[in-house]
Amino acid sequence: MTPSLLIDAARLQRNINRMQARADANDVALRPHIKTHKSVAIAQRQRDAGAVGLTVATVREAEVFAAAGFTDLCLAYATVGRAKHERLLALMQRGVTLSFCVDTPAGMKQAATFYARHNRTADVLLEVDVGHGRCGVAWDGTAAVDLARLITRQPGLRLAGLLTHAGQAYHGPTGNETPEAALLRHSTAERDRLLALAVRLRAAGVAGVVPGQVTLSIGSTPTMAVFENRTEEGFRITEVRPGNYVVYDAMQVTLGAAALDDCALTVLATVVSRRTEGDVTRLYLDAGKKVLTTDTGAHTRGHGLLLRAPEARTPLARATIVALSEEHGWVQVDGDAAIAVGDRVQIVPNHACVTMGTQEAFTLQHPDGTTERCAVDARAHG
Repeated sequence: MTPSLLIDAARLQRNINRMQARADANDVALRPHIKTHKSVAIAQRQRDAGAVGLTVATVREAEVFAAAGFTDLCLAYATVGRAKHERLLALMQRGVTLSFCVDTPAGMKQAATFYARHNRTADVLLEVDVGHGRCGVAWDGTAAVDLARLITRQPGLRLAGLLTHAGQAYHGPTGNETPEAALLRHSTAERDRLLALAVRLRAAGVAGVVPGQVTLSIGSTPTMAVFENRTEEGFRITEVRPGNYVVYDAMQVTLGAAALDDCALTVLATVVSRRTEGDVTRLYLDAGKKVLTTDTGAHTRGHGLLLRAPEARTPLARATIVALSEEHGWVQVDGDAAIAVGDRVQIVPNHACVTMGTQEAFTLQHPDGTTERCAVDARAHG
């Protein structure tokens, strides 16, 4: 049946092992972010390879993975609202070790009041903005020191550490910069800015910010591609949280974080219509917005990379997915295309995390030719 998701098991395992080796070489815990795959089966492979706990993006993901036996979870998201804290408390009461993020005095005070009322001390991570411009307190301002001090004064909270995400790495190179130079620039800034803040917090006398005791958490797949740990006045990065690396995608290829051969996830689609207009052939696939993402990134071309099936690493020459409607992928081929209605193609999506989150299951393809249907267990939001 198409459209459907295929994951190459050999590439998947190779990606998992390679990232674990990079973390081990840098003496950091690998706490992979499961928002990419949302799959218990894949998370078990990551744990078996050496991952220490998991990172989740939603309370729902925390509940699903806790139910599957994962008991060390970080909710890398600024968590606000009594309903969510009630669900997190229920997990803590079941023995799950759990931390979550705060980045505003209002959100921090809500959390502190809730957990103090339940005679509980919750571990929180101060979310820090090192240049992405999304959530988090600025790494170089006074707000980070002020909020860290406030957290340490709350009876319901413990400042467990600092957490950041260098999402700006997805912007790619600027000017004449090479992809590798851009990755190195973003990775270095992510690491050094968080270390600098840790040094400032200790100098300001913030309780608990001590080398070897405080969590310093960074990580994205692009920045991890070139990450090297270092020490700053006794502080080192203690954990990394990449997610996309398990399967990679077209964005990671254009950013220079992966090769096409590393991409384990493809979307299998069927050509349902074809027309020729002069020197241009137009193909229409049964994979549209509901499977592929409209996300584009630095230097990506169209809405995914088209490959011939079953030779999953042979690009379809001169073909671009130029548009998406709900159920259709619109493909333009410059010149004639040796492909007919009913033929199948595979697509490396631009953004694997979004594609995985739209589907209920994927097919794991083993090297011996056997296949296994696996659930995308935590695809629901909340």
